[in-house]
Parts: sequence; structure tokens; C-alpha cells
Amino acid sequence: MSSNATALSRWTLTAYGLPAFAFAMLLLPPYVLLPVFYSQNMGLALNLVGYVVVACRVFDAFTDPIIGFLSDRTRSRFGRRKIWIATAVPFTIFTVLMLFVPPAQTDITWFAVGMAGLTLAWTMLLLPYSAWGAELSSDYNTRTTIVGVREGLGLAGTLVVVSIPAAMTGFGITDPRLHMNAVGYTIVAAIVITVAVALMSVPDAERASPGAQAPSFRLREIFANKPFVRLLAAYLVNSFANSLPATLFILFVGHVLGLPDMYGPLLLAYFLSAMLAIPAWLVVSRVIGKHRTWCTSMILASAIFSLTPFVVSPSELYPFLIITILTGIAAGADFAIPSSIQADVIDLDTLNTGQNRAGVFFAIWGVVTKMSFALAALSFPLLEAQGFNASALDASGKSGNSPEALMLLTALYAMVPVGLKAIALMLVWSFPLGRAEQAAIREQIEARQASAG
Repeated sequence: MSSNATALSRWTLTAYGLPAFAFAMLLLPPYVLLPVFYSQNMGLALNLVGYVVVACRVFDAFTDPIIGFLSDRTRSRFGRRKIWIATAVPFTIFTVLMLFVPPAQTDITWFAVGMAGLTLAWTMLLLPYSAWGAELSSDYNTRTTIVGVREGLGLAGTLVVVSIPAAMTGFGITDPRLHMNAVGYTIVAAIVITVAVALMSVPDAERASPGAQAPSFRLREIFANKPFVRLLAAYLVNSFANSLPATLFILFVGHVLGLPDMYGPLLLAYFLSAMLAIPAWLVVSRVIGKHRTWCTSMILASAIFSLTPFVVSPSELYPFLIITILTGIAAGADFAIPSSIQADVIDLDTLNTGQNRAGVFFAIWGVVTKMSFALAALSFPLLEAQGFNASALDASGKSGNSPEALMLLTALYAMVPVGLKAIALMLVWSFPLGRAEQAAIREQIEARQASAG
């Protein structure tokens, strides 16, 4: 496919974005729903569950670069990205069913094997898929549109997956095991349908120039890309800031807010707000640029999060609902903007090396994303060390945990993220690669490709 922005029809954009609807269903549950489910309902120790999540992220640190590198170098009649996605689908289905439809009696080994398998399968899906999107267009603003469509559909998938337990509870089905079963079957169906549409409708979009070098994996070259290093550092810190409240959301709603049955509707409000805000953030980015738009969203999120300890009271839903909606609006930019900037820094690498290594770059990006969730999962052992018990909720929703344990939960949920976002903001504010710089880089790349041709 041509990299010209005008070559992307609405159907191409939609068809490419559809798998994100399914893939996003795999982002939240393993780190938000499943750890709490396996600790509260399957009887596993919360600290062991947290260690498994961290270990899987360490495992990712090895598998992500390998898969990204192999994806860059793959050559087949189906292209280099689509073949990986198609191969990963059966493996993903197996591991999803293993985790979401577990036997009645299970142990930490089952959870660990399932999480490790899902980690690898999700990497095989997401890394080639993300690189595929970065290669669909070379235009600064169109790349943001591609990511916006993808992340908007991804948020729609997240909305569906978090609404399933709430909807089932509304119909009188309160068994958490049935909730997880329904989530698992929904994920499987969504993956099969959306991936089939994308693979049949969207070309592989390979952009290898005449005489281009085979992609290599030299970390020294990759990390010589200073804008990439700066972006990566900011993304890690900001992702950690977002992962903490995401990981602790169910525990905070249950034990601090005292409304454990409301976590589903509140998650729904958060992701719906983020999804609806994405088009507005895209408009803002066209006016003030991508990195300043991202900074604006981090300032908004920090201002709102800082109010949480002062306005949230037990059994008072509406103040926390307002905070949830406003932080969801801010998160819309987090979903749409950083990955679009990532495509721009890959262009700089292509200019400097003559290689198209989108798979490797998104592999490193993926490691950082999952590392942020791993760091957030360390909050579980910290809470347990303070004596926090995830199961200490009575029938009325009153927590049996000590004030000190609840204070630590509140600090990890609301205050630590504010400090982290301040660090990310300083890294992003003067980011050196904007619209004009990216356009100049693309002109040089295309001139070199024309002369080589």
C-alpha cells in the first residue's frame, strides 16, 4: 500500500482498527480482573499472584524484542506482519480459555502457566499489529488518526469487557466464575471475527525501499536515537502512573469507597469517557502538536487525581464518579498520542540507518508497556506487607482492613501517580520532534528511496 495519507479509505482505517477491539480485551483483565478473581475467589495468595504478574513481565522483556526482530525480517506471500497475527490466534484462544474458564480447583501453577502463555500469545498479536499500523502512512497527522481509530475501537472493546460482569450482575448472575467465563468466551469470539476482517481487507503495507538493508537488532543503534530514548522514558513513567490506579481500581472501589458492586459501572464510565474524548484530543493535536497535547492531558489528570483523597468518602458514589470521568477524558490522549509519536521516531531511525525496524521499536515499546503493569503489580506485596487483606469485605461493603492499610492503598492509587506524571511531563514538554521536523525527515527518506530506485 502507498504510504500516502489519501490512500487510506475509511474502510481501510476501520478494518485495520477492528482487531484492537478484541486485543484491548486482553489488556485490562490479566492485570485488573484476573489477579483479584484468583485471589478473592480461587483462594490464591495475593502476594503470589503479584509475583506471577511481575515474572511474566520479565519474561516479556526477552520475548518482545525477539518477536519484533523476527517480524521485521519475515518474508512470506502474506507479508511480514499478517502472518504473525494469523499464527498467534489459535495460541491466544487456548490460553484465554485456560485463564478465564479454569477448573473448579486450581493453584498458582495453573495461573502462572496461563499468564505466561497469554503473555507470549498477546505479544505475537500486538507487536506485528502495531508495526503494521505505523507503516500505513507517513503523514504526521494521518498517523495520529490511524492510532486514534485503533485506540478508539480498543477502548470500545475495553468497555464491552468491563461491562460484562456488571451486566450479568444486573440480571441476577453474581457468580464471579461465570463472569470470568463470559469474558473469556467474548474475547475468543471477538478475536476470531475482527482478525479475519483485517487480514482479508488491509494489505500488509510493507515499505521496504529499493536496496534497503535487512533489519538488524543493534541496541546501540536503536538507543542512539535520542528522541526515542526520551519518548520511551516518558512513556514508561506515565504508563506506570496509569497502571497503578488501573491495577488497584477494584480494591480501591471496594475497600476505600465501600461500593464493591460498582466497580463495573465505574470502569465503564472511565473507558467511555476516554473513548469519547479521543476525537477532541486529535483535533487539539493538529493545532498544538502531539507532544504538547500529551502534556496537556497529563496536567489535567494530575490535577484531578490530586483531589481524590480529599473528596472521596465511603459510600459516596458521585464525587468519585466525577473524578473517574475527568481522568478518563485525560486518558484519551494517553491512548492516542504516544504511539503516533512513536511512528515519527521510527522515521528518524530509518533515515539514519536505511532500515525499517518498526517491529523492533514496537517490541521495546511493548516491553515498557508491560513493565509498567509489572511495577504496578508490586503494589500487591506492599499492601500485604501492611496487613491488607483483599477478602476482608463484609456483606455491606465495609472493609475490615486497618486505617494504615487503607491509607497506603489510597496513596498508591491516587498520590503516587501524580508525582510520576510530573516526571513524565518534564521529559515530554520540550520534545524535539514535531510536525515540521517529521516532514523534513520524510522528505529525506523519500528522496533517498527515489534515487535508489
